[in-house]
Amino acid sequence: MKDILLLEDDLSLITGLSYSFKKQGFNSDIAKTCEEAKMLWAKNDYDLLILDVTLPDGTGFDFCEIVRRTSDVPIIFLTALDEETNIIMGLDMGGDDYITKPFKLGVLISRINAILRRSRGKEKDCADNTSVIESNGIKVKLLEGTVFKNDVQLDLSSGEYKLLCMFMQNPNIILTKEKILDKLWDSDGNYIDSSALTVYIRRLRVKIEDNPGEPKMLLTIRGMGYKWRCV
Repeated sequence: MKDILLLEDDLSLITGLSYSFKKQGFNSDIAKTCEEAKMLWAKNDYDLLILDVTLPDGTGFDFCEIVRRTSDVPIIFLTALDEETNIIMGLDMGGDDYITKPFKLGVLISRINAILRRSRGKEKDCADNTSVIESNGIKVKLLEGTVFKNDVQLDLSSGEYKLLCMFMQNPNIILTKEKILDKLWDSDGNYIDSSALTVYIRRLRVKIEDNPGEPKMLLTIRGMGYKWRCV
């Protein structure tokens, strides 16, 4: 049974989500403020965090920053309708997905299940006939789900890890955005759009490139997609 921490201050939404989580077989803890979330986070282990953006004592972004200092647990942000800045900011700071309010409970449950599948399959989804892949000073130990750059371990989210594996296993091949989205997000293109993919690419470059502003390994091929170049 999976454990979820929900950070949300809307009582009517809390009631509906709590019922849906229980019906789906999830355990859930509820925090209505950032302070409550911090206390629960300090005492418990969670498989997924769902964070509202606007809260009485701060934002879900504030709490995400605290979590990301020590954990790559999957995070879904709940954002106000049409606030694209919130969406990009959330993904850029380490969120794995977002959903805009108002939303249907069934859609949220589907996204939760998709993220949990991706998290569980972090190693399996990158598996091939070898246990290690190496390129450009980057080493991925598939059986352990770990990544190293020049023998220094990198802290990648589940999505970043899968994206890196996909590129490294297809060197010098142009991968279109459509193919990447299809492979990474369970063929549900409506879950993650191309703008969100751009954020994930940028985050990955920051972690693997010597100069993210002038990437040498993970290249953008204008009008076509992206390519992992062996240098």
